[in-house]
Amino acid sequence: MIGILLLAAQLPSIYWDNGPGTKEDLRRAGITKVAGSPEVAGAMKLGKPGVQMRVNEASATRSPWIDSNGWRFLRAPKARFVADVPGATAGIAAAEAFMFGADVIVQTDAAGLEAFGAMVAFLSTIKPVDWPDVANLGFQDDGTPLAGEALNLLVRKNLLPRVVREPDPRLPLNVQIGTPKYPKAAAANPAEFAQRIRAELTDEKRALRIFGAETVVARLQSDGRSLRVHLLNYASRPLRGFRVRVLGRYARSSVAAFGVPAAAMVDYEAFQDATEFTIPEMISYAVVDLSR
Repeated sequence: MIGILLLAAQLPSIYWDNGPGTKEDLRRAGITKVAGSPEVAGAMKLGKPGVQMRVNEASATRSPWIDSNGWRFLRAPKARFVADVPGATAGIAAAEAFMFGADVIVQTDAAGLEAFGAMVAFLSTIKPVDWPDVANLGFQDDGTPLAGEALNLLVRKNLLPRVVREPDPRLPLNVQIGTPKYPKAAAANPAEFAQRIRAELTDEKRALRIFGAETVVARLQSDGRSLRVHLLNYASRPLRGFRVRVLGRYARSSVAAFGVPAAAMVDYEAFQDATEFTIPEMISYAVVDLSR
């Protein structure tokens, strides 16, 4: 019963104001968690999740820019959010909310009902966990736009920040913009700032690294013996053959991937201090569970 209640709390809801005559559309899409106007009115607005291709000034090439709401969820973990997302993006918004454990109401159009319903049906098959997140660094957020941009890049680069009120000695690194070590001028360029943090962490000590996929944002949760790896592809095209490395040796594993009934991992290797595996196919969202 606890698991059922936890899952219900983690699943996103939908706001649908197309009139009583369209309730059958919700039923066909398998949607039962519906929010009302008062809930939407008091919610914080989210951006549309996805990927934009932008010119990289340093190399004159086009590189993906991920539009993720992950930093907003970390900044306000107890807030209620609303995402106005049409079409297939409604499915991404649902997965993003589940991944970060955020309270999100999705507002979409007729085309988005099917995508949202299909994703929620998949999420309903994932065993819920209430484990703490795994973080590489503590980030003291002062609520300013400058800090928000820095937090956004840290999330997008999979540097796994945790918002803290004061430095956490248990974490390898603690960051506070405006201090002598991290002056505001250093954070003026969020991309360079994130690269600096990555260098200070060192790749060898990062809890997670992803190879061969530039459009995936991850989140880790652990109870000390088991590890859950959330992987969300923000691009509209499926990914094939990307590799994941996490710290810690895990002998047992399982994976569930949206739209991939026979999801599996290949080239699985459990080293003394790290575990690596390849995801051969992922459309949008996958959950990997590892245990010692």
